[in-house]
Amino acid sequence: MPGESDLATLLRSLRPTIHPGVFAFCPWPADEPLRDFPAIGTFREAEGLTVIVEEQFASARGLPSLYRALWITLGVHSDLHAVGLLAAVTRVLADAGISVNVVSAVYHDHLFVPVERGAEALAVLGRLSQNA
Repeated sequence: MPGESDLATLLRSLRPTIHPGVFAFCPWPADEPLRDFPAIGTFREAEGLTVIVEEQFASARGLPSLYRALWITLGVHSDLHAVGLLAAVTRVLADAGISVNVVSAVYHDHLFVPVERGAEALAVLGRLSQNA
């Protein structure tokens, strides 16, 4: 079931929400399998595996947190072929001086922003949606 692809409709329908908790981007030791580690996301690069995990699990495991973030999900079901949504979203966040790490999945786009800027990021996204 494809999602929405019209940019104006996508922007009007952002519905950003913050997930509870603080999330960490961490390198995973190369010689250890993930097994049951509760990562919400992983990505394998030439340099190694990155895990995105609730900060409490990273701390308990002794993993270095290289980026502490709040997790914002865009509620709109965007088509993976949609053009311009992430460009518009990252542009307004960049204009506000807010860094963002984006994960796109089948149904939604997920934004990870610095913990201390989460409320501001939510407000910026709300204005983008209202002005679309």
